[in-house]
Amino acid sequence: MNNPYPTAAAGASTAAERRTETRDRLAASDYDLLVVGGGILGTSVAWHAAQSGLRVAMVDAGDFAGATSSASSKLVHGGLRYLQTGAVRLVAENHHERRVLSRDVAPHLVNPLTFHLPVYRGGPHGAAKLGAGVFAYSALSAFGDGVGRVISPARAAAVNPALRTENLKAVAVYHDHQMNDARVAVMTVRAAVASGATVLNHAEVTGLRFTRGRVTGADVRDRLDGTEFGVSARLVLNATGPWVDHLRRMENPAAEPSVRLSKGAHVVLRRTVPWRAAMATPVDKFRITFALPWEDQLLLGTTDEPYEGDPGEVRATEGDIAQILDEAALAVRGEHLSRSLLTYAFAGLRVLPAGPGGVASARRETVVSEGSGGMLSVAGGKWTTYRHIGRTVLDKLAKLPGSLVAEDMAPVGDLVRRVPLPGVANPNAVAHRLLADPATELSQETVRHLATHYGALAFEITDLVRRDPALGERIHPEGPEIWAQVVYARDREWAATADDVLRRRTTLTVRGLDTEEVRAGVADLLRQD
Repeated sequence: MNNPYPTAAAGASTAAERRTETRDRLAASDYDLLVVGGGILGTSVAWHAAQSGLRVAMVDAGDFAGATSSASSKLVHGGLRYLQTGAVRLVAENHHERRVLSRDVAPHLVNPLTFHLPVYRGGPHGAAKLGAGVFAYSALSAFGDGVGRVISPARAAAVNPALRTENLKAVAVYHDHQMNDARVAVMTVRAAVASGATVLNHAEVTGLRFTRGRVTGADVRDRLDGTEFGVSARLVLNATGPWVDHLRRMENPAAEPSVRLSKGAHVVLRRTVPWRAAMATPVDKFRITFALPWEDQLLLGTTDEPYEGDPGEVRATEGDIAQILDEAALAVRGEHLSRSLLTYAFAGLRVLPAGPGGVASARRETVVSEGSGGMLSVAGGKWTTYRHIGRTVLDKLAKLPGSLVAEDMAPVGDLVRRVPLPGVANPNAVAHRLLADPATELSQETVRHLATHYGALAFEITDLVRRDPALGERIHPEGPEIWAQVVYARDREWAATADDVLRRRTTLTVRGLDTEEVRAGVADLLRQD
């Protein structure tokens, strides 16, 4: 099968050979830009830089979106709470990006979601205030999703029977979107490669290379087999998220800390009733706790606590889980929050600018800085505006004094702002065609899952099933995924470990279905080429 988004040279046949050829190309080529870090920021910059005509390389010490970028609240949103601080322009800009993502760039991956914001007697906000807030919020999105309004408790409970109605005065309604962040990240990496970028995951930068005091590349070690190689580039971008200061100290051992970290934890529960709306419940005047229907499960969160440990060791603790369940109980009936329903818990790190005050009140903004050796470091940001952030960083590259990179770039303003991600299609149309295909005989649940996680690329997965019907079997009987997705993740999406597949290319881990038997089967298939 022809691969329009090759992971390495087209002639390579096995995953190991493709990986070797990618390493060889990285070591033998001279790049305009080396992006270190394949999360939300790095992938966006690599995509936009490659579109602009630059020769781009990107490496990540783990998997793409393997840390913070796949540990978000899965929301693509305007930021309702930002209205409290008067950030009207920011909310309007967020709404614009949200609409572009959902309508033009990734309609196969970004889905509309109605939110209920319950108002309880004695709560931090009144119904009139929240009603005015959601109306203004919808106005800033040009009423593209309807008009924010207030409804009765009875009407809200009819939509969501899990809603706690004791002392409930009213419910404000507004609209946003959600996604599977790991899938959006993988599709963005594919878009970068389709534009000419060379990428490699599980490739750790062990040192920086210098020419006359300027950073001109990096020494890299393949974490899978220990192979060491170098990458030369005219400019290096440090987009390592929570590790941003670690790389800055490779450039300048005396570099002062530029960021601080806040841990956000989430839990995933099995749903016991249908959820036709998400809940955003005020905990106090500043914080909101979410209860989101997501991937046929219930996603709860999040926390916001300072974190000073090793970023690689961040975990959701028992204390985090207890806090999240307690806060969810403000609006969700207790029987839906049983520990027996827990399938997964995870935590990520928000990267915030260094400064005084608590992390909850710290600015959520992207900071770009230049080091003593000319390396650019970028930190902070959010999924909703990740494309905008990529363009912003690219604009910064173009304006660097004496930048050699800028000479080879197309003007940032000339970039097409609505370039879609691979597989762009109407998921309903994709699902209809898949169900009409007698050669695959996939269940409606599996077909819907493929259509909403791959878009038109789902047909490439069903092609695998046609060639080998055994790949159409479910990986776990309680989940929608099939074995063809593992092969596809290995051959088309850089999956190299069981966690790459189970946690980020599929939803088996978040559903609590990554049993020892499943892991062994996935690991075995990853070894077969």
